[in-house]
Amino acid sequence: MSEYSDMESAVVHGGYEFDKATGAVNVPIYQTSTFQQDGIGEMRGGWEYARTGNPTRQALEKLIAELEGGKAGFAFGSGMAALTAVLSLFQQGDKVLLSSNVYGGTFRVLDKVFSNFGIEYEQAETDDVAGFEAKFSPNVKAVLIESPANPLLTITDIRAIAQWAGQKGILTIVDNTFMTPYLQRTLELGADIVVHSATKYLGGHSDVVAGLVVVKDEALAARLAFIQNSTGGVLGPFDSFLLIRGIKTLAVRMDRHTANAEKLAKWLAEHEEVKKVYYPGLASHPGHDINSRQAKNGGAMISFELTEGHDVNKFFKSLKLIVLAESLGGVESLVCHPATMTHAAIPKEIRDAVGITDRLIRFSMGIESADDLQADLAQAIRGSREV
Repeated sequence: MSEYSDMESAVVHGGYEFDKATGAVNVPIYQTSTFQQDGIGEMRGGWEYARTGNPTRQALEKLIAELEGGKAGFAFGSGMAALTAVLSLFQQGDKVLLSSNVYGGTFRVLDKVFSNFGIEYEQAETDDVAGFEAKFSPNVKAVLIESPANPLLTITDIRAIAQWAGQKGILTIVDNTFMTPYLQRTLELGADIVVHSATKYLGGHSDVVAGLVVVKDEALAARLAFIQNSTGGVLGPFDSFLLIRGIKTLAVRMDRHTANAEKLAKWLAEHEEVKKVYYPGLASHPGHDINSRQAKNGGAMISFELTEGHDVNKFFKSLKLIVLAESLGGVESLVCHPATMTHAAIPKEIRDAVGITDRLIRFSMGIESADDLQADLAQAIRGSREV
């Protein structure tokens, strides 16, 4: 994190030095598609064309690289664009080992898009290294994991997986969207590449769609820079500005998010009409000890199931403060139904096998009053009882 010893300072000051011409405290929005050149090959400050590089985007890319402790950062137009660029590192015949419990869009892009180019994938249980070891073959070039995973909050021992992958000469890719670098530093745990849907906690206000990637070494940086420029799915300057602004409050927001989550997870776990709660901050959660070693806390995502005799759709319709919507990580609390929303792209037999049932509710904890959120959940649970 450069000269900053604490993440709280780095999120505010990282990635940008005050504008030399004006002293502007915030990075300017360089809303331009191209840059004047003084002659053939004579570029001012190296700026040529905004797909290749833009000063606002560069400030964001430097910021996320500093926060994750990597060599270089890359900003894209969405989290899926970021993941698509990373998967473009591979070629026909290569295979990616994928967490069995993973975001539906990640499954979809491998299953429906990259399969067309001969890139294979196989899902594995990643809550222990043996799950990946059992699936290894010579054409495996990467492991792609989430920890905590979406939506069951499955915990993977990132250090152990990365150590195993390194011994096999394959890359470890971690989607760190749920935790952010404030709560979990995956490159320090041994990962080679970290991916974020920056739409979520990094942006934090449900007003920008973006993706970020950070790599740990210069060789990967050069390869990904080539892919970013060649394929062109870059983040625009205004959205880069919004994302920088969002990151400045990351630390204080995550502290409030997680404080609320810890309180509500305990309340849900003790509620007689709640069948099961998935939250890494609970001592009863599988992988709680591993998560405690590799992350600051349990994060701000909770999934749960109501007991028999409740109608999930009536629960959603009964909510008054909490919003039913796709996405997560905003200041407002959001709930979703993974089976029909975020994970609908995954075949039902696979969803059922891993535990993404039709009764599962995913809860993205906002920064509202915890008492108000609890009251809303309580009345919605009552309202969901089947007559």
